[in-house]
Amino acid sequence: MKNKLFILGLILSFGIVFTSCKEDDNDNNNGGNTGNTVVTENILGNTTWTSDNVYELGGRITVLDGATLTIEPGTVIKGQAGTQANATALLVARGGKIMAEGTVTHPIIFTSVADEITPEDIDAGNFVSPNLDPTIGGLWGGVIILGKAHISAQNEDDQDVTEIQIEGIPTADPNGLYGGDQDDDNSGVFKYVSIRHGGTNIGAGNEINGLTLGGVGSGTTIDNIEIVSNADDGIEWFGGTVNVTNVVSWNVQDDGLDTDQAWAGSLTNFAIITPAVHCFELDGPEGSYETDGHHFLNGAVYPYDEVDGLMSEDLINVDDNSDVTLENITFFGVAEGQQINRVTAAEVEFISIQIDVPVDSLANYVNGTVPAGVTAGNSAQADLTGFTWTWAHAAGKL
Repeated sequence: MKNKLFILGLILSFGIVFTSCKEDDNDNNNGGNTGNTVVTENILGNTTWTSDNVYELGGRITVLDGATLTIEPGTVIKGQAGTQANATALLVARGGKIMAEGTVTHPIIFTSVADEITPEDIDAGNFVSPNLDPTIGGLWGGVIILGKAHISAQNEDDQDVTEIQIEGIPTADPNGLYGGDQDDDNSGVFKYVSIRHGGTNIGAGNEINGLTLGGVGSGTTIDNIEIVSNADDGIEWFGGTVNVTNVVSWNVQDDGLDTDQAWAGSLTNFAIITPAVHCFELDGPEGSYETDGHHFLNGAVYPYDEVDGLMSEDLINVDDNSDVTLENITFFGVAEGQQINRVTAAEVEFISIQIDVPVDSLANYVNGTVPAGVTAGNSAQADLTGFTWTWAHAAGKL
């Protein structure tokens, strides 16, 4: 053991750092789990993570411009504990690609090193954490994908900019820049992925979202995503044009779904379950660049869980300048005090929005005049049959 440490010290003294390593004894574990493949260096070229390993993020790991990270179905990725500058995350920089294509039977799991889930659990069809409760968040960072599509943003001098630093990444890291003019930009494929227990604080009350999409272009495929108990939002879009399908956002500790900077894509078929603050936080453009807005279509929202005692603050929150269409969305089991806010925003359109309350009390769940597209009802308008692979389904929350 002394010889190992002596050799390691010599290597580090010459500035050499391993890209990844197998940890074989606890003394060299560096805060991780024995047997995990610990990743400590950015992804420089084409790299594949295989399902027979557990990959442990030893810091903020970036897929750099020109590199592609391929993740096999059934792979488990775990983030080490860390806050502020030491927060762990997987960042796909502009020009980088991620090819993470899980399947219904072998989803890809991003979680914390505190989670005891293994590839053997995935092979056996057990996708539930064996030891962590689905309300525990903030144990690591999250996943951030950045692209070159348009954004609507301003700098500190209130001047329009075409690129800006993503929240959650220190400004000293240039890989955190996103935005541009390539609306068909392709950041890869992200399918059948569950992201759990993330959202660690990076300072000044700023946490990392479960999945952050900054300026991501329409050439990117994002489909079948689950976010569980993130300390910030489930998914947040910062501009871009990417379309997303089949999402579950469950027990996040801020907003279920959040949009900013004139996102010009759509989310089709989704479920939001008991976020702590807003089910939807839908902000308008921050600069002068505007789009035709974004679209949420076919959703099931559960803002109150009487069994677990979890409740969202409100249903939909928008800015006066938000530009969004919400269509075919049902709010089930709404609690007293939960409301749709700012219903007079000029570019916000409600189409077939149902709230599961008696007709004569509908006005109590809208802050203002009830829009024509909002009615009392509880019809199923989302197809949740494809979410059998999620932890939320296994817990009976859908």
